[in-house]
Amino acid sequence: MYLMRKLTTALALSAALTTAAFAQEIVLKSSDTHPDGYPTVEAVKYMGELLKERSNGRIAVEVYHSAQLGEEKDTIEQTRAGVIDLNRVSMGPFNGLVPETRVVSLPYIFRSTDHMHKVMDGDVGQEILAGFEPHGLVGLAYYDGGARSFYNSQKPITSVEDLKGMKFRVMQSDIFVDMVNALGANAVPLPYGEVYSSIETGVIDGAENNFPSYESAKHSEVAKHYSLDEHLIVPEVLVMAKSSWDKLSPEDQALVKQAAKDSVEKQRELWEAREKESRKMVEDAGSTITTPDKQPFIDAMGPVYEKHVTDEKLKSLVERIRAVQ
Repeated sequence: MYLMRKLTTALALSAALTTAAFAQEIVLKSSDTHPDGYPTVEAVKYMGELLKERSNGRIAVEVYHSAQLGEEKDTIEQTRAGVIDLNRVSMGPFNGLVPETRVVSLPYIFRSTDHMHKVMDGDVGQEILAGFEPHGLVGLAYYDGGARSFYNSQKPITSVEDLKGMKFRVMQSDIFVDMVNALGANAVPLPYGEVYSSIETGVIDGAENNFPSYESAKHSEVAKHYSLDEHLIVPEVLVMAKSSWDKLSPEDQALVKQAAKDSVEKQRELWEAREKESRKMVEDAGSTITTPDKQPFIDAMGPVYEKHVTDEKLKSLVERIRAVQ
């Protein structure tokens, strides 16, 4: 009888310790295609620091940078399946899944970075975040992705006419494909990790991205001509697997949401500094930067809007974005 009581006590203690250990640590696995030190990577690390501090060490974030868990399209599916907990992703790959993301992926929808911030920090931004939930994801926050512009290995681009017949890599998004084609160039959807070798071997003439990506991915080594047409100012999004979210207590959900929100200002500060630094680095390394007249680029986007803004909800979002001052 004594031995039985002792065994029961030991089992109960073991179970309690296991439960306590489980309660002590929640490790959230996070993915990013960009390299270590990139502003989005550092922002998610900062979010992890906030969570660790505010949860007294119970919640931690492990950031897998440099596409260690796969390219963005693959990691989106892994996140929806709950294999990855957190994912910082560009908006483009979500265009076919979350209709609301198409609007903020439209060329020249934002007049400036400040305009984009006002929109995404307001009601429109919250409405778009809510659009992720039916697809197994919880939208947490938006990060800056800068202004995307064309760069290539062949010649300076000073007008729309200079793009005719050239081959440019785009993200796997119908909007981006149609945007490039509307300018008279040829869009080639490719994973981010294949861009350098594709330019180097002549499979494509160039790509389009912001200064930090152009510099950090070393595309500036093989594509020396950067044209500041700024056709896209697309926010990036931090999402969480709905299945991982649902495992958290309401209190921990609140901690995660607030830490994500608080990481935004940090990311914006890092982004602004990195953008200036990257531009100087590529200029010092010999890249030429031209600034074409944007109006002909804007005028060419009519067919893109007609094709992708088809229902009343998306049309309303476009109007509301344009109305934000």
